[in-house]
Amino acid sequence: MVKVWLVVGIAVILVTVYALVECVTFDRSRIRGLPRWVWVFVIVLVPVVGALLWLFIGRGSNQRAAPGRGATRQLAPDDDPDFLKSLGRDRLQEERIRQLEQELADLDKPDPSDKPDRPGKGQSSGPGKGQAAGPAKGPAAAEPKKTTDPGEGELPGRRDA
Repeated sequence: MVKVWLVVGIAVILVTVYALVECVTFDRSRIRGLPRWVWVFVIVLVPVVGALLWLFIGRGSNQRAAPGRGATRQLAPDDDPDFLKSLGRDRLQEERIRQLEQELADLDKPDPSDKPDRPGKGQSSGPGKGQAAGPAKGPAAAEPKKTTDPGEGELPGRRDA
C-alpha cells in the first residue's frame, strides 16, 4: 500500500509541476477563464484539482480563437502593412547610410584647391634665376600664384623645416 501512495504522490507532484510550468509559459491570449496569476494560485493551493482544472478548462485549444474575442489574424509578410512600412523605412535608412558614407569619402579625398600647383619638368614656377618677370598669358594670368610652402625655392620637391 505504501508503494501505491508513493506512486500517487509522485504523480500528483509531476502533474502539478507540469500544470504550473505550462500555465506560466502559456500564451496569454489563449488562457481562458481567469487571469494567469489566479490560475497559478489555484494550481499551487489546490494541487490535484487546480492542475486538472488548468489542463481541462484554463488552457485554450490550439485552434485560433474567434475573431470577436480579440485574437489577431496572421498575415503573410507581403500582406502585413507594418512589414511593408518597415521595408520603406529600411530603404530610406540604407539610402541615408549611403549618403553619409559618400560624404565621408568626399571628406577623405584631397582637395585640389588646397595644394599649390607644382610645375613639372620644363615648366618654370615663375621668375627665377636669369628670368625676367614678363606679362603672364593664359588662364593663370588673372590670379598670381600664391605659395604657402616655406620650403619651395630653387628645388621644388625639397622642404626645409
